[in-house]
Amino acid sequence: MRAGDSDRQHVADQLRTALELGRLDLPEYDERLQKTYAAKTFGDLDGLLDDLPDTSVPTADSQLLVPRRNDALVPGADGRFPNATARWLAHTWDGYFATVAIVVAIWAVICLMTAEWLYFWPAWVAGPWGAVLLVSTIGGLASGEPQKWAAGQAREQQRKQRKQRKRAREEAEGDED
Repeated sequence: MRAGDSDRQHVADQLRTALELGRLDLPEYDERLQKTYAAKTFGDLDGLLDDLPDTSVPTADSQLLVPRRNDALVPGADGRFPNATARWLAHTWDGYFATVAIVVAIWAVICLMTAEWLYFWPAWVAGPWGAVLLVSTIGGLASGEPQKWAAGQAREQQRKQRKQRKRAREEAEGDED
């Protein structure tokens, strides 16, 4: 059966997590990632994750502090999505933290190369952006944005699943002919 973009992205995300946790070195990650994006069928994706532990369930030593965003969102009995707030916060802030980490690392490397403490310019990236995100986060929490976001994500996941099932049925019908 043919693999879709979301299938390849799911494997790529798991490979990235394995790289971040030190389970893959950079050359092996690059090789597997190239195979992932070149995959046309599920058979092409088979084996790329076989020797890696399942990272969808965090362990005490895995250092995964936020829930995975590609897990299914299922509402509870009350119609509300459990962990919606944590997932929304991770979705809202993850780009900020990644960017700030990169600019601080660049600043630190420059300081090491020049052997002196330079002006901490990353504050101009982190400060204003962080202030805007903080205000929007407080406003979003007050207006119930995490539940709205989770409902939208769940609808999108259901739409993708319906599309995949339809595509699989069409391919199965085409194989019968």
